[in-house]
Amino acid sequence: MELLHIPGPAVMGTNTFLLFTDNGHAVAIDPAAPARRYLDALQAKNAQLRAIFLTHGHFDHVGGAVGLAEAAGAALYLDPADLRGDRLYPLSAADAPFLPYPADGTLTVDELNFRFYHTPGHTPGSRCIYVEGLLFSGDTLFAGSCGRVDLDGGVPAEMRASLRLLKTLPLPDDTRVFPGHGAFTTLGEERRTNPYLAGLLP
Repeated sequence: MELLHIPGPAVMGTNTFLLFTDNGHAVAIDPAAPARRYLDALQAKNAQLRAIFLTHGHFDHVGGAVGLAEAAGAALYLDPADLRGDRLYPLSAADAPFLPYPADGTLTVDELNFRFYHTPGHTPGSRCIYVEGLLFSGDTLFAGSCGRVDLDGGVPAEMRASLRLLKTLPLPDDTRVFPGHGAFTTLGEERRTNPYLAGLLP
């Protein structure tokens, strides 16, 4: 597996990613940049995009998703709870054939085994995605902080429960965490020092 970080538009600074499998396929996570940036990266690697995973439906995480899915013929995954078609949640069921995340929380692409954790609180449909020692935490968990709960769809009690889940997942401390914004970190560092994991939760 190879991981490529593609920053989204500078104004929002969204972290977006391409993961390349050993067999010439790829997966995109939160493609907020123009679709052409991902298509160029795929062409450079001679890789075929198989799936797009959206950690949630906010506008700053989904900008290139529909165009990329159409251009690459890739499956597009987003929790239906985040399909609203408004300014904050711009995607709707009419935009593309969105797929819900698998009911058993797992999906395999070549050698990569993805596990999806439902982590509402920032949005109703938020997901954190684990694969091969990497945790893509969207806007649920940040380095030293957590996602906002004061926007439409945010629920503080649900965020606390989601952070408790992340704190207690049976994942090692050296699991690398790639948030939707800001610096990358590790799960162990957040368990020890993040006040929303280390101090405020039992």
